Amino acid sequence: MVIGDVTRVLPDRIRRWVGDFPSDVQNKVEEIRLRINRPVECIVGGRSFFITGEGSLVPSDEQTAAFTREEAVQLMNRLSLHSLYTMEEEMRRGYITISGGHRVGIAGKVVLEGGSVKLIRDITSFNIRIAREQPGVAERVLPLLVNEQVIRSTLIISPPQCGKTTLLRDLARLLSTGTSRLPGRKVSIVDERSEIAGCVGGIPQKNVGPRTDVLDGCPKAEGMMMMIRSMSPDVLITDEIGRAEDGYALEEAIHAGISVITTAHGKDLKDIMRRPTLSRIAQSGVFERYLILGRRPSIGSIQAVYDENFTERRKERMLC
Repeated sequence: MVIGDVTRVLPDRIRRWVGDFPSDVQNKVEEIRLRINRPVECIVGGRSFFITGEGSLVPSDEQTAAFTREEAVQLMNRLSLHSLYTMEEEMRRGYITISGGHRVGIAGKVVLEGGSVKLIRDITSFNIRIAREQPGVAERVLPLLVNEQVIRSTLIISPPQCGKTTLLRDLARLLSTGTSRLPGRKVSIVDERSEIAGCVGGIPQKNVGPRTDVLDGCPKAEGMMMMIRSMSPDVLITDEIGRAEDGYALEEAIHAGISVITTAHGKDLKDIMRRPTLSRIAQSGVFERYLILGRRPSIGSIQAVYDENFTERRKERMLC
């Protein structure tokens, strides 16, 4: 059960509630959001619910149970195995990755040092994001990215929680493993926020393929340059680009003959082109394919496909 890794760190009362959810509900839980002195929120199938004192899911926060400060302490102790010192670096970044590759975002009082975040203390909010693998989800997409066995550099665009990371993870697995028509390739993942491979202690918790190397917790631009120099990948995968330095690193990869697959937040291609940094990256000619994802009719559905000239490929989109 995917959610089992999450329930092990939850405070006792909330663990019982979540454990008693019907299996079909558990399979649709995307986030568990805990805020001290406020109701426990669950995002299920894209909808927000609160938990009552009896463990039922309801749409309104009336007559719901509040997450307590004592439960927050219990949660932190379980996340850190009673050693907060060992989690300092992850807490500074604002999230902790747990067994199974699930990510726990944190918020509270920020302590600055030299103008940079030193740590987050007095933690008052937790966002537990359930990381799920969907092996095979990339099979229908892969033909769009391959041209005579050459992997097209691709930007995957969508609003949050529309399946970008899930698709990216399965593309890494497929490209690394290979298919009947495509030999396996050397894949390098720069996983700045530990979401793609879900590493714990440097070891991927998700299946990203046998020929895949992962650089975990490293800033994207620096990580891409490190992988180009050290691992000689055929394909470089990262997520959520948006800074100027990301664009320069992508260009270096392309000039080195490496295919790049990455993602960006946005509703559509026009949205991307309105953002100066992403527009510059796109217009530099780095990408040969643009995939737009949405939630209809289901999460991860391809809404549109564009080529390097920003021309929509309607026929290819219909084949997915």
